[in-house]
Amino acid sequence: MDIKDILSRVDHTLLKQDSTWEQIRETIDDAVKFSTASVCIPASFVKQAAKYADGKVKICTVIGFPLGYSTTAAKAAEAEDALQNGADEIDMVINVGWLKDKKYDELLSEIKAVKAACGENVLKVIIETCLLTDEEKIKMCEIVSASGADYIKTSTGFSTGGATKEDIALFKAHVSGGLKIKAAGGIRSIADAEDFISLGADRLGTSAIVKLVKEETFTGGY
Repeated sequence: MDIKDILSRVDHTLLKQDSTWEQIRETIDDAVKFSTASVCIPASFVKQAAKYADGKVKICTVIGFPLGYSTTAAKAAEAEDALQNGADEIDMVINVGWLKDKKYDELLSEIKAVKAACGENVLKVIIETCLLTDEEKIKMCEIVSASGADYIKTSTGFSTGGATKEDIALFKAHVSGGLKIKAAGGIRSIADAEDFISLGADRLGTSAIVKLVKEETFTGGY
């Protein structure tokens, strides 16, 4: 698989709690240089990042992150604020407790509310697969497929595990209506990226791939 094709699917991500503007700026510079799909950063940096990037790369941010148990109104407000500040894409975290309680209507309503706030902008729905049974993952494929969201996403990267190849295969078998798939968390190699894409991932949330390409660029690879 061509490395440029892989990079074009990467949401180049920096979401560490102690992230600084200098680090965010470097992440944006790398995303622009390597033509990634977007740069995924904390909401507090979106306005500054959008101005700095000046349309050269899409700005993605996260809401209800990383635990997902803020209220629907708060999530919708976060999304609206981020978009007003210049975000192009929103990654939201579901209320996992609602899923465990089988509050399927509430989950669907919440995702629809956030999508309404996003309008034509891309919404990705993080379901935190490491906390779910296969039955719950399949149910979320159904709910997100019915919600109008654009992507179902595996993980925040802040819980007990990240994307697995088995989960991407499961998503691919159960999503419908054109819903796309984002694998995130623990994608550490080019081989990982190729495997996730071949199994059906349309996007990859990772900080490692660009770093690997930079290292290889400096040593004459790729």
